[in-house]
Amino acid sequence: MRFAAILLLVLLIVPSFAFAAGIPTIVPSECNADGGCPNVCSLAKLAQNILNAGIYLAVILSAVLFAWAGFLYLTNVGNSGGVTKAKEVFFNVVIGLVIILVSWLIIDVVIRAFVGASYLPWNAIC
Repeated sequence: MRFAAILLLVLLIVPSFAFAAGIPTIVPSECNADGGCPNVCSLAKLAQNILNAGIYLAVILSAVLFAWAGFLYLTNVGNSGGVTKAKEVFFNVVIGLVIILVSWLIIDVVIRAFVGASYLPWNAIC
């Protein structure tokens, strides 16, 4: 079981090193200078990058946890305790994903209100 988990982890991580040059960084290049981000547009870009990275990570982890819960469900068909645990994992993953997506929606609405963006994405104002 541990070997399979390590193999899965290696298969997920190794390709990311090959594509590392094409992955955008979270901190914009203009914010790497002395004094940090020079203007509000750079801060908006930084905030958008952080939000996107968090959402991507949450979706990937949710998919892995859904697969894990499905594996638990399929391997514990005769064991009612295992089936109950698998259903709890499914439920907790759905609740976590809903919380993350709703929090993103709240952040988006609040930032739109601050910058006065009604129809454009708030990070496209600059």
